[in-house]
Amino acid sequence: MQPPAPPASRIQRILFCTDFSESAEAAFDFALDAALRRPGATLELLHVIHEPDAQFWKSYLAEVDNLDTETRKAIDQQVATTYLARVPPGLAVAVEIRMGPDAATILDFARTRRIDLIVLGRHGHGGVGRALFGSVAGKVVRKAECAVLVVPLTYARRTPADHPDAR
Repeated sequence: MQPPAPPASRIQRILFCTDFSESAEAAFDFALDAALRRPGATLELLHVIHEPDAQFWKSYLAEVDNLDTETRKAIDQQVATTYLARVPPGLAVAVEIRMGPDAATILDFARTRRIDLIVLGRHGHGGVGRALFGSVAGKVVRKAECAVLVVPLTYARRTPADHPDAR
């Protein structure tokens, strides 16, 4: 007698959020793994350009020629080399770039796209990293309407030999 088939996974739409940091790059492996283990799953990659709060910077940035075009080209190149090059054929991947407040933009995107799992990296306990992305991860965890996987950089750096059972 064969064991019953496992139930279909509820996780089919996976959102990976990147700020192009080392911790985000490490977390991508977890998002990719989650998508590959679920036939028919889609992986959405989101980069949020933090919208400047000061009106001065908004006006200044709007006046710089080709900023949007050049920024988009640089982001597309970074996405292609850092992430898309690691995606095997057959996995559906969509790339989105949004501008706005980090956590709110991620949460709105996840809600709109009916995301099942958000995957993002977490910096170490240092001040600048925690202020920039750690607080974003915390807000996403607290307010998301779906599952969230936050991957600490220290965990992502572990090798199989570091596992306590690897003796």
